[in-house]
Amino acid sequence: MGDKVRNKAKKLRGKAKEKVGQATGNQQLEAEGHADQAKGDLRQVGEKMKDVYRRS
Repeated sequence: MGDKVRNKAKKLRGKAKEKVGQATGNQQLEAEGHADQAKGDLRQVGEKMKDVYRRS
């Protein structure tokens, strides 16, 4: 369960970075936010695949 929480937190931090980057005009921070969101999404998919495998 801890990994799922960490992945969700990473995605939320990414969204926050993206919004701050947009508000301040900092394109690098905005790009980092996009990257963090993508990493969080990929890890969430991995966790879901583990859950499906464990159930079968």
